[in-house]
Parts: sequence; C-alpha cells; structure tokens
Amino acid sequence: MTKRSTGGQEFADTVALKALGWLVGQEDLLPVFLGATGTAPVELRLRAAEPDFLISVLDFVLMDDAWVIAFCDAEGFDYTLPRSARHALPGGEEAHWT
Repeated sequence: MTKRSTGGQEFADTVALKALGWLVGQEDLLPVFLGATGTAPVELRLRAAEPDFLISVLDFVLMDDAWVIAFCDAEGFDYTLPRSARHALPGGEEAHWT
C-alpha cells in the first residue's frame, strides 16, 4: 500500500526530511544536489531545520521523474506525494500563466 496524504506544513516538512534522507543515501545524486544548493556535506544536518532548505530539497527531487519514482518507491509513497508536499510549503502554489 502506498502512503497518500495531503496536509499542511508539518506533513510537507516530514516528506522533505525523508527526501533529504533519501538523497544522502544516493552516492551519485547527492553531489549534484550539494552543488546545486551550494551546501557543504557538513551543513546538511544543520540546514535540515531551515524551511527554505527543505523547499530546495523537494524542488530538486521534483526536477526529474526518475528521482521522484526512486524516492517514492524507497519510502512507499504515492508518486504524487512530493508534489503535494511542495504545494503545502511557502511559494509552492502552482503558477497560472493565463
């Protein structure tokens, strides 16, 4: 059974922290994330409490469908969960360009 939920900030923070944990375990992907965010490996634990950093974690994972699938498969999440979590964080509203 896959975990599905939509919630508020606490839900989103939890999903983002799980995504960060998953990223840390990805030898090939972690350096890409660190380079994209300008974060040093020793800063990960400290920055995990920062809302802006958690947003960057979800934004990064959401950049590639393969990463979303791998993360969700590892956590037993529905594939829509990371996007739902991102929408629950500040600035996560979908842009409407009409």
